[in-house]
Amino acid sequence: MKIALLRSFVYFRRHTDAAVYSVCQSGPIAPSMNIRSSITVKLFLSVLAACATVLLVQTLTFRISFQRDFLDYLNEQGSESMARLMPRLAAAYRQRGSWEFLQSDSTAWVDLMRPQGDFDEINRNLSIADQTGALMRTGLLDARLHRIAGNFRVSATSMRRPVVVDGQTVGWLAMLPFQDMMSITDARFLEKQRRVWAIIGVASLAIIALLTFFLTRSLLHRVRTMAGGTHLLAAGDYSSRIEVGSLDELGTLAQDFNRMAEALERNEGARRALMADISHELRTPLTVMLAELEAVLDGIRQPSTQSLHALHLEMTQLGKLIDDLHDLALTDIGALAYQRMPVDLATILRSALDGVRERLGAKDLRLVVQIASEPLFIIGDERRLQQLFANLLENTLRYADHGAHVKVACRCAGDAVTIILEDSAPGVPDDKLDRLFERFYRVESSRNRASGGSGLGLAICRNIAEAHNGRISASTSPLGGLRITVDLARAAS
Repeated sequence: MKIALLRSFVYFRRHTDAAVYSVCQSGPIAPSMNIRSSITVKLFLSVLAACATVLLVQTLTFRISFQRDFLDYLNEQGSESMARLMPRLAAAYRQRGSWEFLQSDSTAWVDLMRPQGDFDEINRNLSIADQTGALMRTGLLDARLHRIAGNFRVSATSMRRPVVVDGQTVGWLAMLPFQDMMSITDARFLEKQRRVWAIIGVASLAIIALLTFFLTRSLLHRVRTMAGGTHLLAAGDYSSRIEVGSLDELGTLAQDFNRMAEALERNEGARRALMADISHELRTPLTVMLAELEAVLDGIRQPSTQSLHALHLEMTQLGKLIDDLHDLALTDIGALAYQRMPVDLATILRSALDGVRERLGAKDLRLVVQIASEPLFIIGDERRLQQLFANLLENTLRYADHGAHVKVACRCAGDAVTIILEDSAPGVPDDKLDRLFERFYRVESSRNRASGGSGLGLAICRNIAEAHNGRISASTSPLGGLRITVDLARAAS
């Protein structure tokens, strides 16, 4: 039992020393290593260093805990064995009056230290200290701390307890600590265990490095894929997409990247379409005017009121297109000036309708107006709101068929004022309703470029509505045509 416990102690001591030794021998990573500072190396070394640090901390903690707790426990057990011997030593001194009997009789000390009682009872009550040779580590010192009997190595520095007889200290019972009794054989066993645990420590770090490598390789593959997609996107390849994979943080980032790439691809397509549309819209009136002027200069056509009127119409259309482009640019960047004050939407809408009634009648459009009789106040810019309603009515005049029905309603709906403008056929396909407010967008059916217009009016309307913290939307009208709905926040009363 004694040998087994001693070997267990040596095993654990060897484990702690070897683990520290192996970590110190294997690294930290030398700063002189010429390693490329890439994310692969950084992540690999970070995870490896973290695992090695945890191993080192656990090893040191176990070693300190083992030395302070287990060895102290064994020594405390030895101290308790000493306490049980104290009455017997005091009685022997009192009976003989001195310690000379121990010096003259070499067996007297052994008889004094031998456990008393039945053999089976002794085995049952034998403490761990006794099993680890506590009695063999015990000796007796006189009152002046000179050795009298027992272990030859006991001294004043050993663990000791006073032997008191009639209130006077007549000697000291001393015991060597457990760790001081390790033999040369034990030391050799310890050294062998150290080599074993050094191998175990190095193997543990190798396994950690291998697991770290596979973990970081999988993670960094996704990072490299994302970096490659980003480089393509930065180079102008907006069709670049990244495989999402697992729905973790990197997966979410990949989804966001794909959405961004889709948005950039749409914006690039819109930019190219915008440039093409602007060039077409500007070229058409300029070409007509240039042809008219060249005909006059070449003498093919004489200047007349009719030819000048045609030039004036083209100039007017070109000027309106330029004004629309300017207003759209200002509303896009939020630079369009707004003078906000309480205004009555019902009054503004009636004024806009009065401006187009003659043209509505000329096209035989049957108008139905349902505007609330009470004032409908909002905080906004009267001139910009007038522009909003004028553009909406102009859109209806341009695209509604001859003799169509037109309905305009304005009412209060809770904390908002809702304006609805709808007409009869022709309508707009449902899949194209959401695109009506895009600049230069025109439905390629009955509401097409042949009807006139630059395709900027509804885009300007959207920006004006949003600048008033409102919302504008398009839907199919029960009359068979298009319904435009504008919601604006009502002013607090």
